[in-house]
Amino acid sequence: MKLSGLGRHRRTVAGISALLMITVLGATACAEDGTTNDNSAAANAPTTSLPDKPATGAPVKVGLISAEGGAAVSIPAMREGAEAATEYVNNNAGGIAGRPIELVVCKQQEEPTSATKCANELVAAKVAAVLSPGTSQGGVIMPIVAGAGIPYVTLNGVSAPELTSPDSAALSAGLPGTITAMAAAAKAKEMASFTIFASDGGGMGAMIDAMGEPIFQAAGVGLDVVPIPLGVPDPTPLVTSGLASKPDGVSVIADAATCSSVFKAIQTTDPEVNKVFIPVCLDPNVTRVIGMDAVAGSSAIAATDYLSDRADSVLYRSVLQQYAPQTQVTGAASSGYQVVMALYGVTSSIQGDVTATAIKEALKTARTVEMPAGGGITFTCDGTAVPQMPSICSRQMLIGEVNEQGVPVNLTVTG
Repeated sequence: MKLSGLGRHRRTVAGISALLMITVLGATACAEDGTTNDNSAAANAPTTSLPDKPATGAPVKVGLISAEGGAAVSIPAMREGAEAATEYVNNNAGGIAGRPIELVVCKQQEEPTSATKCANELVAAKVAAVLSPGTSQGGVIMPIVAGAGIPYVTLNGVSAPELTSPDSAALSAGLPGTITAMAAAAKAKEMASFTIFASDGGGMGAMIDAMGEPIFQAAGVGLDVVPIPLGVPDPTPLVTSGLASKPDGVSVIADAATCSSVFKAIQTTDPEVNKVFIPVCLDPNVTRVIGMDAVAGSSAIAATDYLSDRADSVLYRSVLQQYAPQTQVTGAASSGYQVVMALYGVTSSIQGDVTATAIKEALKTARTVEMPAGGGITFTCDGTAVPQMPSICSRQMLIGEVNEQGVPVNLTVTG
């Protein structure tokens, strides 16, 4: 993948990080109320008993930055997934180098003041690493953490420091991987042309166009990117214009509200066009608006294998069933689970004290580590996955099809 003008991309990334956080994570811009979630989609998926292998010795302090309590974004399920994974590591998996994790949670409201406070609190707590399932405030948090010599590990990096700093490890493929998977999905269905409708906050449309053109060209698929201004009351005229060339396939890269309005307009204008859904556009609040009949059977991009019989997916469901039974399996909890379990996997080779320095070295030297519940996705944090954004540890995502409950299934690794 060729990405030109890195300096320009850095400035653009910094300007759109909040929107990207919502888009890449599949998190809706609304507060979750903490009530029981619907796990009917996973009701028939197998689980297993967990081993009895408790960790002993002095605990290792690990910080967790939780996007929680904000007026626009609050995702407690991420913390719940991370806490469930920590319980599993401590009670059932023998800990990190035999020692339990003491998870030090700090909740920030997706704005600079609370994010800065959290970063400083975790530094003061002398944690050995700081984990983030994903935040729009990484550009604030990461430099403070790195300045104290503490490794910063995020599942989904969106800010320039998170994507380019040697002190950051962004485990998932993020926006570059999403676009690459989108092109692979289009190629797999032999599409000749493809249109992406993209929220245009902070120049996001231009960024997607710059990234996407060489990726789609390499896949042999023509690409058109149609920017959708933030807050546009009715995108139908823009959608109609974007579909005038009769593309073989379409997708939307945007927040949940824009996904709803754009896909609804697509259904009105060209209901038969092939659709490719990113995670945020499969949020139940979106699928209820556009109708499951318009979603089921379409292509989907995912970073988590929620429902298969793979051992790591069975383990994920089993851990949530044991330690977070009220949390939705097919929701944002997977992000918190994955970042904690990825740290566990990376640090399995550490001998002796589990220090910040030891974790940094383990991150840099680990090769092709399997992403927990990742359907076969692997990551390597040596700067080679996306050289222009050397903190990104993987180019891989999952592509599959949407089942009748709106969950991606029959997943394969691409990228």
